[in-house]
Amino acid sequence: MITWLSFALLSLATFRLTRLIVYDKITGFIRAPFFEVEEKWLPDGTIEETVMFKGNGWKRWIGELLRCHWCTGIWSALFLFLGFHFYSTVFIPIIIVLAIAGVAAIIEVIISYFI
Repeated sequence: MITWLSFALLSLATFRLTRLIVYDKITGFIRAPFFEVEEKWLPDGTIEETVMFKGNGWKRWIGELLRCHWCTGIWSALFLFLGFHFYSTVFIPIIIVLAIAGVAAIIEVIISYFI
């Protein structure tokens, strides 16, 4: 049985781990073997991204997975939940740190919106 607190911590940790894998520059080395993103500035000031996947088969599938936050979110949730369930002494500190970072990211977005 999972408590509401565990559910909240796992949810926030999954949110942060997913963003870490899919978007953050620090994990770019994980994505680099699978795809490249080319950014182009448009006249209206927006950025157009073109994704070029490397390889076929499994390599392309992993690239598509790492490019999709919905897909990576499911696998991140599964990884964290199974770790929490079977190896809680190792995973609980990781989950708590990721959850705290997730809350901090949400607070930053809210503050940035109002400033």
